[in-house]
Amino acid sequence: MHPKEFKKVKNNTGHFTHLSLDNSELFVGIDFSDHKRINEIIKTHESYILFPSPHATNLTHSNPKSTSKPLAIFLIDSTWACAKPIFNRSKNLQNLKHLSFTTTKTSQYKIKAQPQEAYLSTIESTQVVLELLQKHGIEAFNKEDLEGFLEPFHQMIAYQEVLINNPKSNAVRFKRY
Repeated sequence: MHPKEFKKVKNNTGHFTHLSLDNSELFVGIDFSDHKRINEIIKTHESYILFPSPHATNLTHSNPKSTSKPLAIFLIDSTWACAKPIFNRSKNLQNLKHLSFTTTKTSQYKIKAQPQEAYLSTIESTQVVLELLQKHGIEAFNKEDLEGFLEPFHQMIAYQEVLINNPKSNAVRFKRY
């Protein structure tokens, strides 16, 4: 997670994602090249980074699991502009195999514009990945857990919309027109 995102704990979808997954770990920084725990995970797991690229394994169509090692998927939680420095500086993450997916879903993050229509927030992307890992038999979730995975995200958006629509609210830092 980029340090700027870490400061936004109350509206950070990466933080919600971490709290929603029992086996996740959260690391804050920009250059993880020499990060002891990350390098340990890379060494002991079949590791990927969720990062769209021409040579990425598309999880929608392919099962990425090819060894007996446990699977680890790294997600960069940040704005797209801040994700690039993390990726460019972290040589260990750069060297991982890339993982992507194809989806018809559009972001439900109504108050925050995505750079492109097909881009999703961290928690929305994670839900798609979890659904696809289940499809490939790598993970098993009950239907209710997957359907409820975005509930904290939906509640956050609803709360933010209430603040935005309240003309007396001083909690919103933007200019109303």
